[in-house]
Formats: sequence, structure tokens, C-alpha cells
Amino acid sequence: MKISPSWIRDFVSPQASNREVAEKLTISGIAIEGYSGCGEDESWEAEITTNRVDAMNHYGVAREVSALYDIDLAPALSNNVPKIVESGAADFAISIEDAAGCARYTARIVRGVKVAPAPQKIAHRLELIDQRSISNVADATNYVLNELGQPTHAFDLDKLEGGRIIVRRARAGETLVTLDGLERKLEPEDLVIADAVKPVALAGVMGGESSMITFRTKNVLIESAWFDPASVRRTARRLGMHTDASHRFERGADRGITSLACARVAELIVASAGGAVSGEIDVIAREIPQPCIPLASSEVRRILGVEIPASEIARILRRLGFGVSENTADAEFLVTVPTWRLDVEREIDLIEEVARIYSYLKIPNTLPAFSGSVVELPTARKQAALRGRLLALGYNESLSSTFIPQEEARAFAAAEPVHIANPLSEEAATMRTTLVPGLLAQVAYNLNRGNTEVRLFEAGHVYSTVGAAHESVDEHNSLAMVATGTAREAGVHGAAEPLTFFHLKGEIEQLHAAFDLPELSFDRTVPEWLHPGRAARAQVAGRTVAIFGQLHPELAAARKLKQEVWLAELFVEELYRFTLRQPAYTPISKYPAVERDFSFVLPEAVEFGAIRARLEGLKIAELTAIIPAEIFRGGSLSAGTYSFLLRVRFQSSERTLRDDEVAAWSQQIIEAVEELGGKLRS
Repeated sequence: MKISPSWIRDFVSPQASNREVAEKLTISGIAIEGYSGCGEDESWEAEITTNRVDAMNHYGVAREVSALYDIDLAPALSNNVPKIVESGAADFAISIEDAAGCARYTARIVRGVKVAPAPQKIAHRLELIDQRSISNVADATNYVLNELGQPTHAFDLDKLEGGRIIVRRARAGETLVTLDGLERKLEPEDLVIADAVKPVALAGVMGGESSMITFRTKNVLIESAWFDPASVRRTARRLGMHTDASHRFERGADRGITSLACARVAELIVASAGGAVSGEIDVIAREIPQPCIPLASSEVRRILGVEIPASEIARILRRLGFGVSENTADAEFLVTVPTWRLDVEREIDLIEEVARIYSYLKIPNTLPAFSGSVVELPTARKQAALRGRLLALGYNESLSSTFIPQEEARAFAAAEPVHIANPLSEEAATMRTTLVPGLLAQVAYNLNRGNTEVRLFEAGHVYSTVGAAHESVDEHNSLAMVATGTAREAGVHGAAEPLTFFHLKGEIEQLHAAFDLPELSFDRTVPEWLHPGRAARAQVAGRTVAIFGQLHPELAAARKLKQEVWLAELFVEELYRFTLRQPAYTPISKYPAVERDFSFVLPEAVEFGAIRARLEGLKIAELTAIIPAEIFRGGSLSAGTYSFLLRVRFQSSERTLRDDEVAAWSQQIIEAVEELGGKLRS
């Protein structure tokens, strides 16, 4: 945001140049990143973090300067508003039907105004911070927004029907034409400001066109309220609206400043447009208690590593607007948090306030004390083994956001996702339930930029809710990998070889070979986001350790991925239950091996896994290899069958095998396959 240093000096004027003040503010956490102009035309470009809504205005920054230089802060209201009061309270009713959405609504009426261009000083200051001057009445609300940080709104009083304002939820079928000229369809969850007949504004977002200030306006109703951040956020996001008002209300406006801001707007309107001001109408629907936090000097010393006098701690906090009671029974201070500091909740937050105003530059650079030794995590070596193998297979490690859209969280995992209470956007509304969406986004990014050979993996935590009421969160490790392109590029050794399911399956077996596992088994039970005919599940002792295969073509088309994408997700916590495989030397047999090929016709339902399991069950010690050599379908074969060439290898480490032994074992193999429904081809 832009800040005018001359505006700040209306409230506090230290004996220092603007550049010196800017540098001191930057060190304290209010980052001034750029300067432009000079004198009255000088402006700063400030980077205010989202939690510091109190500093998104000139008075808030002036409060920081007051604490940094230990000088008094002038009041925000220069005149005494009651001196310009027409008569007692206005003859106008305010009612709040939704106390959860609106805790407080303050209003004043100014009658007999003359709408005209804004005074030069106000128009110039708004222009310095990139705000367009509209009129003296409209500019008064914009000026107060940037001066005090409180969004306000001015209604044309004569266009409000029924002599009342009602803060309520929208009714089914209601619409509102907002100040930008667009008709908005309202939902029952939208909080609106209404007169006796219709909605006239979206609470905390934007006013309505029907009650806008024009140059024919004579009487004005000033609104200054506190709206629930979640309610404003929902409405603004659903309608795709982001305004200066919603930006502040979504992050938590100052609930204690509504009266002061309303009076300040009235003061500016009367000064430039004339008129008489009514008494204040202040309706409080619910009280929000101010937290009190104990703070001990000893804790300040322990955290910061420097002795700060108790008097200096109290001075800093009071200058920042905190209420400080000393010598309490529980601690040295009992600190009351002001209404504008919603980001301060714990003792450590108070210590941070003390540290940044005291100045980080005064805190010596020292290493923290440490006793003990670095302890390796139990799974560290296993993680390193997987990472090393993936790198050796040609994969690059990547990182993606922990937050993903809700639709993707549910599309790629069966578990219920963990929802973010205050998401930055709909694209980051839930915690990731799987690493797959992040990897797919990175593949799309590469393909869109002409990189067609992509191999990536990511290891990280995934999250889901558990329990019937989703009352707790499960967090565990996961690993996912993605590949697209070719398995081997064209070269002197042959033509390009496209990446297939079998390449990915081989890589999965290579990764699992790092662990001392029982034999891997595979089946076709895979999630819907994988191609049903080009995907598999890997299991060890009945527990799923991986799912892998081609991304479903429909999902690939929806993501505009123009080439096949192969994915795998490893359930590494299942793998980590096993120890790493220790390399062991086995001498090569000096006796010759004997290979035999068998050609079978098998029903489609019979898979190689069943054949291998049956042959291993024969317990032939000399059977050292079972190899699926070739598969053929069509031709003279009947429907529902396929031809399968099985190759086996026999070898002994103690002697040369005899022909009769090999013949007997071969007959056992033929009988075992025939028991599965196979038939030996002649």
C-alpha cells in the first residue's frame, strides 16, 4: 500500500527526516520498500503483512512512529463533533437481526449537505496513494478508510425507504446492483444492509447503486460498523469481489473504532459540504471481550537474551496502545490487548512487540544454548535409500504446495480432506490428501513450456480427517512420482522407446528392492483416477504399498495434457515397517543352467501372478527363474483366451542336472498350469 509521510506527521512529528523514519519503520516490521516524490508530494510504498491490519492506514503507522520515537500521538479527531450537532439522536432506527455477522453498527445523519468536488488537500492526498477523487462526501469515507483503517459508507438518506436500516441475511431471490453497476444475485448466507424494503449494500464489501451519493444528494447517512471476517470473506469470494473494505474486514477490522470513524467522516463532510450532524446512533448487538495476557520480564529476557528494563517494556506497550497493569500476582504485567490488534493472542506475541520496537539491532548476535546431540530420525536412512534410488532412475525431486483445491483433494483420495479455516484462496482451501495433484500441476507447467521429458518425485506429509465426525487429523508420510515422455531416446543403440506401464512397474520393483520384503504381489484394484487397463496395485503380505499406472485419459484431457502421464503413489509408512535390505554375496553356480519353454492357451481370467504362485508352491529348489516370455491374442485363438509362452530355468549349485530330473519337473509345471485352466499347445 502507499503511505504519505506528510499525512503521518498530522498525528506525530519526530525530529527526523522522512527517510530516517522510513528506515526505522522498516527495521521494526513495517517495510517501506520504495519512495517517490518529495515534500508534500512524497509517498512511500509499504509492504504490510496480512496480520497487521492495524498498520494498513496512516494513523496505525503513526502509532508505530510514536512508539519508536517515544513521542505523543495526536488524537484522530481534531474538532469536537458535539459542537456541530443539530439536535439529539436522529429520528432513524437501526436494527441488527444477525448479531453473529454484525457486532456493532454506528451511524450519524448529516442534513443539508452540498455535494461538490472534494477540497484540494483531501483530493491531493488521495491521489498520492492512488485513490481517485469523486466528491467531498464520497472522498470523506475514502479518506477515513486510509487515515484510520475503518471502512465506512455514505448513503443518500432520502433514497432509504421506511426510515430504518436493518442488518440481516439476504432473502431467497433478492438481487442488488452494486456501485460498479453489476447486478448481484444474493444468497441466504450473504450479510446485507437493507432499508425497510430492499437490500442497499453488501455488508463489508460494497454499497448499492440505488442509494449512492450523487451531486443531487441533500441528506447523508454515515455507516461505520464491524462485520464478521468470515461472513465478508464468503460473500466477497463467491461474487468475485475484492474491495478496500473487504480487504480489511476479511482480516479483522478494529471493532472499537466505529464511533470515532463515524464522527471523523461527519467532521470532514461538514467541513467541506456543510450541513448539520445528528447525534450518534450506536447499536451493539454483542460484546466481544478484550483478552488480557500476563507478561513476565524474565520471559522477555529468556526469549530475547537481553535485559530490557521493566519501565521500557511498559513504555513500549503503552505507546502501541496496550493497557498495562504492573505488579500483578501472576506476572509482572497484565496486558490488555487493544481492539485493533487481533494478531496478538499470547505472551510470545507481546515479546515480539517489545523486541521490534526496542530494535532488533540492539539485540546481540549469539548462538542459542544447546546440550545433547543430533538424533537421526528412525526413518532417515530409509528415506535416503528411496531418494537415492529415485535420483538414480532419473527422477528429479520437487516441492509443491501443502494446500490444494477441495475438488482435487477429494478426486485423488477417498479420505475427507482437512479444510482451512481462513484460506488465502479457493485454490488453497484444503490440506493435500495426496501428493499427486501437485506433481500433475508441475508436469502441466513443463509440457506447456515445451519440456516433454519430465520425471519428478516428491516426498512429504499428507493429511486427512478421521473419525465419524471428522474430529481429528491424520498426518503421515507419502511419496509420489510422475513420468512422461520416453523411456529411452533415439540414438545409436536404437529407436526411441516410449514409456510404458512395464517401465513404471520395473521402477516400483526397484524401489521396493531396497527393503527386506516378502515377495511383491500385484492386482488390478486401483482408484478411478488411473487408467483401468494400465494400472496396478502392489501389495506385501496383504497390505497395499503402492498404486501406479497411467493417468486416466479423461483427467489428462481435462488438464490439457497431450501425452501419456504415468503416476505412482507409494505408501511409505508401510514400507518403513521393514528393514533395509543388506547386500549379501551369493556365489554364481559353476554348473550349467537348463531352460525350458512351454506354450499354453489360458483363459483371460488367469494372470501371471497366479501361475508364478502355483509354480513356487511346487517347492522345486532347482527352479531358479519363472519368466513370462511372450503373450499373443487373436489369430486362431478363441475369444476369451490368450497364448502364453512360459520360460523356466533350472540350476543347481551342487551338481549338473540330469535330463530325467528336468523332464519330471517340467511335467509338474505342465500339470500345475493345467490345474489353473491352461492347455499345452501342440
